[in-house]
Amino acid sequence: MTLTKNSFRQICLKKIKKSSQHSKFYKNSLINRLLLKELEDVKSKKRLKILFFYPLPYEADILKVLKKMRKKHDVFVPFMQGESFKMVPFRQPLKKKKFGILEAGNTLKNIKKIDIAIVPAVGVDGNLQRIGFGKGMYDRFFATLKKKPYTIFIQPKLCYTNEMICDSYDVACDVLITPDKIMRKLG
Repeated sequence: MTLTKNSFRQICLKKIKKSSQHSKFYKNSLINRLLLKELEDVKSKKRLKILFFYPLPYEADILKVLKKMRKKHDVFVPFMQGESFKMVPFRQPLKKKKFGILEAGNTLKNIKKIDIAIVPAVGVDGNLQRIGFGKGMYDRFFATLKKKPYTIFIQPKLCYTNEMICDSYDVACDVLITPDKIMRKLG
């Protein structure tokens, strides 16, 4: 059977949902530590603009890093709009929206430039391109940016294939962080 993006997505989702809930706290702690180190290694004298995701129950919980980065940098989260999203400043209270995602309130600002994007990934192919949940929201969002930000994919459990199964428009990362492994784009 030939591996397709959709079949690989289903394999990865099963793997993520089957993973032990017992070790979830420990794995999230590892991911937070690795992500914090990665962000601290990005040397910058200016206030960075960082896009975070607000985690769903089966995604890695990176809220500790989000809250820590919020003190030094401008932190944004997605705000769903149609088939994509726009970035809004992270502020509370959060409201439950489409797909059960918690969102900050809307803003009139149209922010189009970010330095770093932290993106959840279901799976990753041989080009370090993202297999997401199949809605294409991040792909559409990244297509609107003038400059590609430094992109970090986060996975609660490594789900990777050496095969190139993604489409040309699928977002690629500079680094993939999982509890067990860090992978970097060569070059």
